Amino acid sequence: MFDFRYHALSLAAVFLALLVGLLLGVAVGDRELVSSAREELEQSLEDDVREQRQEAARLRDQLQREERFAGAVYPLLVSGELEGRRLGLLFLGAADDRVVGLVRRALDDTGGRLAWAGAVRLPPDLPALASRAEGTRYERLEADAEDLLEPFGFRMGAQLVLGGRLAERERPSLLQTFSGRLGRLDGLIVVRGGAEEGDAPATLARGIAEGAAASGLPAVGVELTRTEPSNVGWYRDRRLTSVDNLDDVAGRAALVFALQGAEGAFGSKGSAQALLPELAAR
Repeated sequence: MFDFRYHALSLAAVFLALLVGLLLGVAVGDRELVSSAREELEQSLEDDVREQRQEAARLRDQLQREERFAGAVYPLLVSGELEGRRLGLLFLGAADDRVVGLVRRALDDTGGRLAWAGAVRLPPDLPALASRAEGTRYERLEADAEDLLEPFGFRMGAQLVLGGRLAERERPSLLQTFSGRLGRLDGLIVVRGGAEEGDAPATLARGIAEGAAASGLPAVGVELTRTEPSNVGWYRDRRLTSVDNLDDVAGRAALVFALQGAEGAFGSKGSAQALLPELAAR
């Protein structure tokens, strides 16, 4: 005898089997679809990376060619521009051998020479400075630093450029490192190491920079491309010409022409007025 319930169960089992098969087929198809999409994405990313690497290599080659060209042109641009000039290099704080090397490279072929390089002792040794100033008003420097330190720094800055007896006397206490010989210069290169910690270091550094700028001879503040924070604003406030990319060929060329008397802010940073002085475009 036909059992309707058995037939219904059989049909249900068939439909269930079909449904399971359909779901399995979709799942397998989805996995294949996802796998295919992933492979296509991976291939696309690999192609993009390969193209970017090729572009980076091309740009590196182009930059190297431009640097070689600039290096070859540099001696022609600056040859003899500072002939016979005595120049000084003053660090307001610790000296930096890399900067010394870059300054020397900048002066190659110019005919100018680095007469001396020195680094100001910060914080200042007030007792030693006062002792060496005996017979002048600055012998009271230790006791009255608030009133005397800035004008003392101003006088030192001016005499480091123009020459002077007091600067000669103070040199061992004023400068923590020094090589060369003081005397009248034709230009001074100033390197600020960064924000001075404390009132006395800041006051002395400010006075020295302002005194150098007031000498009437070229005084140029320099820094490297990656110097952060930049000192260009500080140089500007002290009335120093500035070069913010001494580690570039263009920066070294700008330094040479600034030492000839070009004024302004030169370099590659946003604070620069131009890459090079107009003087260099002759």
